[in-house]
Amino acid sequence: MSERAPDPQTVLLRRGEVHSPADPFATAMVVERGQVAWVGSEGAADAFADGVDEVVDLDGALVTPAFTDAHVHTTSTGLALTGLDLSTAPDLEAALARVRDFAAARPRDKVLLGHGWDASRWPGGRPPTRAELDEATGGRPLYLSRIDVHSAVVTTALLDLTPGLRAADGPLTADAHHAVRAAAFAAVTPVQRAEAQRAALAHAASLGIGSVHECAGPEISSEDDFTALLRLAAEEPGPRVVGYWAEQDVDKARELGALGAAGDLFVDGALGSHTACLHEPYTDAAHTGTAYLDAAAVAAHVTACTEAGLQAGFHAIGDAAVTDVVEGVRAAAEKVGLARVRAARHRVEHAEMLTPETIAAFAELGLTASVQPAFDALWGGEDGMYAQRLGAERASGLNPFAALLRSGVPLAFGSDSPVTPLDPWGTVRAAAFHRTPGHRISVRAAFTAHTRGGWRAVGRDDAGVLVPGAPADYAVWRTGALVVQAPDDRVARWSTDPRSGTPGLPDLTPGTELPVCLRTVVGGRSVFVRPGE
Repeated sequence: MSERAPDPQTVLLRRGEVHSPADPFATAMVVERGQVAWVGSEGAADAFADGVDEVVDLDGALVTPAFTDAHVHTTSTGLALTGLDLSTAPDLEAALARVRDFAAARPRDKVLLGHGWDASRWPGGRPPTRAELDEATGGRPLYLSRIDVHSAVVTTALLDLTPGLRAADGPLTADAHHAVRAAAFAAVTPVQRAEAQRAALAHAASLGIGSVHECAGPEISSEDDFTALLRLAAEEPGPRVVGYWAEQDVDKARELGALGAAGDLFVDGALGSHTACLHEPYTDAAHTGTAYLDAAAVAAHVTACTEAGLQAGFHAIGDAAVTDVVEGVRAAAEKVGLARVRAARHRVEHAEMLTPETIAAFAELGLTASVQPAFDALWGGEDGMYAQRLGAERASGLNPFAALLRSGVPLAFGSDSPVTPLDPWGTVRAAAFHRTPGHRISVRAAFTAHTRGGWRAVGRDDAGVLVPGAPADYAVWRTGALVVQAPDDRVARWSTDPRSGTPGLPDLTPGTELPVCLRTVVGGRSVFVRPGE
């Protein structure tokens, strides 16, 4: 994790609401040398006022730990922020119109890049054809990734830039997709890449995100992209960046400065692209998806990482893929010892299709579930993409956050941006108001998974919470009244009793306005200040 010199000032924040387990009624906080030095009441804050360099009047604002987004693709996020975004296109015609306008506005781009189309949400349910894209771009190279980034549509001109690739019309998946993506991203210059990375990190900071876990790898970006991002994050103000490199090469991960050979090391693909690996066929396709790694490969990788002192981690979405991960990690534990495997805190990204047996295995093996609640908000429900791909019964079992928590599985929340947007409070809301009521968790538990959970996932138990000695990574919010929200009304009533000492959080009931970030601080230094504040 990137570290920076702390702000030399000692700062007292007062007359607000400080979300801290050290004092559930705290209204003030002192920050010194990049760490939280004290939290407490307004009356006690008077004793610090004359001995600090700066006093910040919060004027009733809420102070929380900064969020950690535990799964991000930073450069792709920046390119989506500054380029062609089709995630809000209501239909195929609108998407093609946006492609035409984008191509006209970028006459000098060697390759046009876009992201976010989702034909499952369009009338007719079909993506653009290559001929339609050739016409819309005037025959120029174009790469358009599907919203899950596991398939893409391209123009003929981009195929011509991809040596040896002969592809039929329609979305490209697996090796063909990786090849065209590599060709497209090779056209991005170092200057464009740095601009995209800065844009993504600045946007994250504006949302109260203090750290991100970059999930890179040879099938996602490039070594230069990864190392450039780590350098930029270390040298410039902004969120901390933890790097993961998804390759079965422990030495390479260490050489590149990664915390682990983990992240999007693909065991399978994605449900939307019909490439997540299932035990039973898709409802809308006569196959079971794509398997990239089997249990033996998982076991070998976990063993190598555990012995090297690095985290291992895998992208696994379908139930068959998750089973392979569990069986592989268990085999590694039999070889190197369960205690060593548990201590390594290996990760599984996404883990959407779980069973009671695989959930129990996660708990047994100490696996962290790095999950994305916004997936359910976007694709869940009786008429959503999950139900289209799997049928209502299987779809209703996806993303079982409550069962994971009950079993003691550590949760770390993220966005998988640009698959879903950076949106921390929206992510907490999506977990607390899951489309399947039995999978809902309290706002407090979801908030913890999106703050402290991300730090724990990288082996730091002393951070992500505002207590003395913790890193001063925090955000200041303009919000309404604070409440305690839980799926069980009895719990909610108990938690609002002052005797419970449970600090409140913003009301995230769907339809209510989400908190607005006024300031984000990382290591005691402000990395975002909202204009006018």
